Amino acid sequence: MKLSTRNRLPGTVTEVVKGEAAAKVTLQVGDNHVVALITRESADELGLEPGKQVTALVKATDVMVMTDEGVA
Repeated sequence: MKLSTRNRLPGTVTEVVKGEAAAKVTLQVGDNHVVALITRESADELGLEPGKQVTALVKATDVMVMTDEGVA
């Protein structure tokens, strides 16, 4: 599969909280956590559950970078 997404973060699912229409999926990516809100249908189709190895694909029009001195 080819994708244009350049920001690919391999990680492990640590939590899946399913609501009626959406699912909140938390991933451990290195020492950090990434939280994604996806449709419940997608979470079910992907078989997301704690311990599953996945890749977070991040494509955004805005990304902010912060240092100890402030936000750029």
